[in-house]
Amino acid sequence: MTAASLESSPSIAVVIPAYRVEREIEHVIKTLPGEIQHIIVVNDASPDNTHDVVTRLINEEPRLVYIQHEKNQGVGGAMVTGFRKALELDADLVLKMDGDGQMDPGLIPGFIEPLIQGKADFTKGNRFRDTVALRQMPVIRRFGNTMLGFLAKAATGYWNIFDPTNGYLAIRTDVLRLLPLDKLDKTYFFETSLLAQLYLIDAYVRDIPIPARYGDQQSSMNIMRILVDFPPRIFSTIFK
Repeated sequence: MTAASLESSPSIAVVIPAYRVEREIEHVIKTLPGEIQHIIVVNDASPDNTHDVVTRLINEEPRLVYIQHEKNQGVGGAMVTGFRKALELDADLVLKMDGDGQMDPGLIPGFIEPLIQGKADFTKGNRFRDTVALRQMPVIRRFGNTMLGFLAKAATGYWNIFDPTNGYLAIRTDVLRLLPLDKLDKTYFFETSLLAQLYLIDAYVRDIPIPARYGDQQSSMNIMRILVDFPPRIFSTIFK
């Protein structure tokens, strides 16, 4: 798929799926650059004080659009809600950033420039070039990401994407409108299902090298759940 160039100042929306991020979400919102026109926070029925923190910021931050799910839908469900709102707001580009502060907003230009210049339809972060920082990644997360990454490449056909399960991504909305949003997976399989749908429309996907940022946060990755649940989804995707 060939992307046409956008104007020099496109409308950009950032979607932040928020779940258990009461301590980090305010900093994430406040550090987003002025070039962002819309900050869409989707509270995925978070049981902590995320709702109170974000609603307190609404009067301070006019770009903030807040949506709350009554029931938890998973990161994919939150992103589909955010994607639909970005399309409703007529944004040209949409970025996904997590609410835990591990994605550096200073890297946003690297994600959007290939989209603006028509050199990509979709950009995705690649942490695996930062070998020094990767040594700080918890071993269980490193193993899980490597395993999931290989399977995701096989399922989606994007062998040039080195970190397919990475959640830092951006997409042109003219491409987003071509995707069946209701078919995107609502769970942690969201990134892989999104790549699979992009492959079906022949979208050009580009890797964006980013630093791997890991602090003291514990991984919630459940290897046994992955071993049981992920392969059937992968094979279903390959079959499609």
